[in-house]
Amino acid sequence: MDTTRNIAVVAHDNCKDELLDFIDCNRGMLVQHHLIATGTTGRLVKSLLEKRAAESGDASHPVNVTRLKSGPLGGDQQLGAHIADGEVDILFFFWDPMEPQPHDVDVKALLRLAVLYNIPTASNRSSAEFLISSPFFDHEFTVKKGKYFEYADRELK
Repeated sequence: MDTTRNIAVVAHDNCKDELLDFIDCNRGMLVQHHLIATGTTGRLVKSLLEKRAAESGDASHPVNVTRLKSGPLGGDQQLGAHIADGEVDILFFFWDPMEPQPHDVDVKALLRLAVLYNIPTASNRSSAEFLISSPFFDHEFTVKKGKYFEYADRELK
């Protein structure tokens, strides 16, 4: 592997089982990276990865999960700040299109930042499988700045 990535993982309540199954099926690849997760998702992901490591007796890759606050309590905004600071390389955000969220404005802001900063994002299992199977997942890849940053650079001068 050429690089370690900072991978954000988030899931709405009705999507947590699907995200956990995706992580379990791809844990060999994911444990080689640093995971950042919002509240409950982070607790569940860390617990799953620690359980699988104990079962296999494999301590070669310590579980590396940074937990933020729960999404509705500011975790989505914390994750957005990590994106704005250049500290997220990939976002797996399994969101529920059928369930209204009390923090929907925060969710939209997080997704907006992911697009603004050109972060590869998967919003469901199919897109996550495509993203993790990309040859760029474990190799050097430079995210290109979008045209939006011309404005920001002009304002800073």
